[in-house]
Amino acid sequence: MNNPVGWFEIYVEDLERAKAFYEAVFDVQLSKPEGTEIEMFAFPMQQESYGASGALVKMPGFPTGENSVLVYFSCSDCSVEAKRAEKAGGKIQKGKMSIGQYGFIALVVDTEGNMIGLHSMK
Repeated sequence: MNNPVGWFEIYVEDLERAKAFYEAVFDVQLSKPEGTEIEMFAFPMQQESYGASGALVKMPGFPTGENSVLVYFSCSDCSVEAKRAEKAGGKIQKGKMSIGQYGFIALVVDTEGNMIGLHSMK
């Protein structure tokens, strides 16, 4: 097995609000994938790079904030994205903390009630 995660989806109630939140936090543009009937906006993806991409998805029968999976986004300094999350209408659940030789993490809650992780080495 190369990378254990091939794709992720974050379920949302308000797709435009969630799109604005994630674009603000990570300073990226999310795009609507072609050829799908599912309401979604995908994160930028580079097929040749390490890691996995994913999307914000609005799908009937899949509520937000009730799953038990935590997605960690890679960052240069997780405290920067945590502050952006708060400024974009989310909240900091757990500020930047050390995880020893593995770097640092912070936990934030998005505008839809989903918790996500932020990971950095500094």
